[in-house]
Amino acid sequence: MGNRYYSLDVFRGATVALMILVNNPGSWGHIFGPLEHAPWHGLTPTDLVFPFFLFAVGNAMAFVMPRFEQAGPAEFWKKVLKRTLLIFAIGLFLNWSPFVKWSGESQVAKTWENIRILGVLQRIALCYFFASVIVFYGKTRGAFIMGMIILMLYWFICFAAGQAGDPYSLAGWFGTSIDINILGITHIYKGEGVPFDPEGLMSTPAAIVQVIFGFLVGQYIQLKGKHFEMLSHLLIAGIILMVTGYCWSLSFPINKKIWTSSYTIYTSGMAILTLGTLIYWIEFKNIKGNWSKFFDVFGKNPLFIFVLSGFLPRVLALLRWPNVINPDGSNKYTSPLPWFYENICKPIATDERVGSLVYALTMIAFYWLIVYILDKKKIYIKV
Repeated sequence: MGNRYYSLDVFRGATVALMILVNNPGSWGHIFGPLEHAPWHGLTPTDLVFPFFLFAVGNAMAFVMPRFEQAGPAEFWKKVLKRTLLIFAIGLFLNWSPFVKWSGESQVAKTWENIRILGVLQRIALCYFFASVIVFYGKTRGAFIMGMIILMLYWFICFAAGQAGDPYSLAGWFGTSIDINILGITHIYKGEGVPFDPEGLMSTPAAIVQVIFGFLVGQYIQLKGKHFEMLSHLLIAGIILMVTGYCWSLSFPINKKIWTSSYTIYTSGMAILTLGTLIYWIEFKNIKGNWSKFFDVFGKNPLFIFVLSGFLPRVLALLRWPNVINPDGSNKYTSPLPWFYENICKPIATDERVGSLVYALTMIAFYWLIVYILDKKKIYIKV
């Protein structure tokens, strides 16, 4: 049956598609519950998207690591450092873009003093780098042991260094003050109402282990081949991790925003079960077609289309025109994408969440068309 897994491509592509979906609602104030992040502790389907992507990064690592090992340390460091710096720089570029913004009736430059340093791509870069180093030098056994040490150590630090009585709360978590001291308060995300970065440095260690889990699973299915024994072991492992993550959450709550160890374990288990299901459908039962092709093309240009989905709305926001007159006589402006939502999507239903979802699905269709055309032309933008 060979050892090429089309299901891995579909898994990666579906994850990218969902990342675009949850990041591009028509209105952030009108979103169906499953498409929102948990307020703090807990888990929604949206909270699975990022760990699934990091898990997919680890899967891909399992296929390239043998080449790194054959090429030697010098080539390994050259390739890994280059990719890490490039992904991190693209993430920083995305945060800063489009380098100007509207201030009243004129455009002004976006200065470095208020640019967020970290973000999704920056976390991907850091996790990829450290997981690669751990796997390259620790091999399979060493990577697993190191991963367990990281998760346990992170739990201990969160408990010991956090606020007494409530160490896992927004106010009590130890990492915020350290992130602020390292990065500077003006470079920290403030979406929680206070300076706190959900992709901060101090919550990164447990996310690194997400990549290690992905590597271990990718290596296992590659070595074992497409046999039911491999699949059954995969599903059992997924269940064990989910049960372990749930039990751990009773003392160390599942929380994406501080990326708790229980969150890493639980979502890795869910990723394994999801991947195992796709392997069963696609590799064993040959259940594939237009649905799998739809996701597959997202997986062939994943970082490119994710960056484009973040960059394009920011650029289009610079194109604006008067929409209504405010009571004070000033203009209220709109731009292409808000106009599309307000005039095309929002009127579809009285429940504004429906229009917001229609907008997000339209964005998915638009970006799918782009990656579909790239795939047809055999254009794959690698990082």
